[in-house]
Amino acid sequence: MARRVLAALALTILVAGCGSAPGAKDDAAKKSAATPTATVAAKPDISKVGNVTLTVWDQNVRGGQNKEIEELNKQFMAKYPNVKIERTAKSFEDLLKTVKLAVSGPDAPDVVQANQGRGIMGEMVKAQLIRPVTDYAKVYGWNDRYSPTLLALNSFSSDAKDFGSGDLYGLSQAGEIVGVFYNKDKVPTPPTTLDEFEASLQKAKDAGETPIMFGNLEKWPGIHNFESVLGQTADKQAIRDFVFAKDGASFDNPEFTAGATKIKEWVDKGYFNKNFNGTDYDPAWKEFAKGKSPYLIAGTWVTADLAEQMGDKVGFMLMPGKDPNAPVSLGGEDLPWSITSSAKNPDVAAAYIDFLTDANAAKVLVDTDNLPAMKGAPAPASGLSVDVSNAWQKLNEADGVIPYLDYTTPTFYDDISSAIQELLAGKQDPAAFTKGVQADFDKWAGSR
Repeated sequence: MARRVLAALALTILVAGCGSAPGAKDDAAKKSAATPTATVAAKPDISKVGNVTLTVWDQNVRGGQNKEIEELNKQFMAKYPNVKIERTAKSFEDLLKTVKLAVSGPDAPDVVQANQGRGIMGEMVKAQLIRPVTDYAKVYGWNDRYSPTLLALNSFSSDAKDFGSGDLYGLSQAGEIVGVFYNKDKVPTPPTTLDEFEASLQKAKDAGETPIMFGNLEKWPGIHNFESVLGQTADKQAIRDFVFAKDGASFDNPEFTAGATKIKEWVDKGYFNKNFNGTDYDPAWKEFAKGKSPYLIAGTWVTADLAEQMGDKVGFMLMPGKDPNAPVSLGGEDLPWSITSSAKNPDVAAAYIDFLTDANAAKVLVDTDNLPAMKGAPAPASGLSVDVSNAWQKLNEADGVIPYLDYTTPTFYDDISSAIQELLAGKQDPAAFTKGVQADFDKWAGSR
């Protein structure tokens, strides 16, 4: 799982996960009352706080992600020898399953990556398990470091009813796009429209190749593949409005059904590898890296891994659509770093988050083939990261970013990922798929 200027986006997040431990909410409320927002007057001097162990949970386990966080942790501890970072690294899936329970327990970490949206961050805000960082944003100038849209993605009202406004609850390091990686040996001239892309897929199929490598055992990759297609059949604002739960927004409409129909056609035509619903995500992109297919629909978080394995044979492009000058792709920013309400040294935690997102951090991200979310980040000099950076700039200039569908309700990660897996497996047709997803949304909307 690099950004700069991001245009209109709105989200609501992933899996609902575990409930709070008994008494955790009351304890968090007491701590929150004792630590109100916007009270820090100046940058704390972390070197003078004594010996501190800062416990951190993150999901930066892939090659380039792990390299950047290991390097920045090393630099931070060199700058502040009195601070020891105790890091727990988990996969994205494992973090989603365990972070809420960990944060609500007696030995909660100080800093966690909490996925945006209503499912994880929203639930933590509601239970007062993470603290606002609006005060630290004023001290460190974080509001000037990010575009308003990126800040909004990590913002909630204190009761978590409003997403995209209110207090800031975390900062993200990296931006992300879900696009199309391609093997340059197999695709010397990348397609620029959806028609050209589909013609290329058919050509690969006719030549006996697997056109798109896909691993959907964990279900969430299906969201990315489906929404990459949906962005080319549905109006981008209609997708945004649905994720934001705007009045009148709907999933059960002809444009969304057309997206479901299109990707199911790709399955029926054999454009994906066999047994993709039983294949893990990582083995799938590794098969692509070995030259087993011309295309891979994936997020820019695998950029460093693919660059390492494929060198100059791999390229990246936005999903081709109707108009090359008006691209639409899903994306945003990676999981924000948040301070738990149980953090014993929130000043140290805030200094750590500031260190992870400053100008030096942006350079480290670029050097490790990651895409910085911060304004003014240096551009990569060569390689696959140049494609990614150029795509990011083009996407935002066209106001083409659409939010992840799984942000929509507290349970929508499970709802939409399961529904997409059934659609692709042929267990329900496109019309039944859109109606079923709408019904899941309506259950939540009716209980708000």
